[in-house]
Amino acid sequence: MPYWQVHFLNARHALTGIMPEVRAAIAESVARVSDHLDLPDFDVVVRAGDGGSDWGVIGAAPAPGVVELTLSPARFAHELTVRRMLRELHHVARWDGPGYGRSLGEVLVSEGLAGHFVTRVLGSPPDPWDATTPPSGLAKRAMTEWAWRDLDRGLWFEGRGNIRKWAGYGLAHRLLAEHLSREPELEAAALVHIPAEVLRPAMRRLSGAPEAEPEPGASPQEPSGETPGEEIVPQSGAESQAPAEEASGTDALSQGRDSPAASCDEPPPQA
Repeated sequence: MPYWQVHFLNARHALTGIMPEVRAAIAESVARVSDHLDLPDFDVVVRAGDGGSDWGVIGAAPAPGVVELTLSPARFAHELTVRRMLRELHHVARWDGPGYGRSLGEVLVSEGLAGHFVTRVLGSPPDPWDATTPPSGLAKRAMTEWAWRDLDRGLWFEGRGNIRKWAGYGLAHRLLAEHLSREPELEAAALVHIPAEVLRPAMRRLSGAPEAEPEPGASPQEPSGETPGEEIVPQSGAESQAPAEEASGTDALSQGRDSPAASCDEPPPQA
């Protein structure tokens, strides 16, 4: 078991009434994760805040060995806090391997791994953001931008631009599903330290591009620079639609096998 500490930012006593419950939820999360993978030592920083409109908790793993939770004391829920912690603890484990990532491809792999890990540990449907169906052409665009280091997280994951809200999470989830479909004996927990580059062929398949045939002795190639297929999403009212109702296109992405979790307007994980 790892060594871990909880640090409550509680000078104004907003968290005093739920501190025992928060500790219990974190302890359960650590025990559940430890059944599947080795966790490094880590700290959890807990602060009071809005915590999202539905779940009452948002999380982040911004650096090695650090988890941040923002909780709404009035809406604290043990099960949802455990679920959030499972995802962030997977990020903590990955930080001590290849890291969470800076490029689009690296972040897609980290989020896809974490989302599949949560469903495996809890035996439940994916989180609402992971269940979002990506628009037609998004995988092709991801192939083009895979190695770009100037990732715009707001664009790809939070709906701040011409990619619909949560589409990046949905693409990440399907990326891992596609990879695991070729390796049925593997589980997301076993891939916690897998290099992101190993999953680039899976993204190529999702994009509909022909699989590359490497020549003997040839070094791996950078993305071929396909013209990205962009779907411009109207900004007014677009976020209020359920993920399944937003979907369009008939490419490989629209064939996701996971059943969406219950509708939720909670902000997605922040890493």
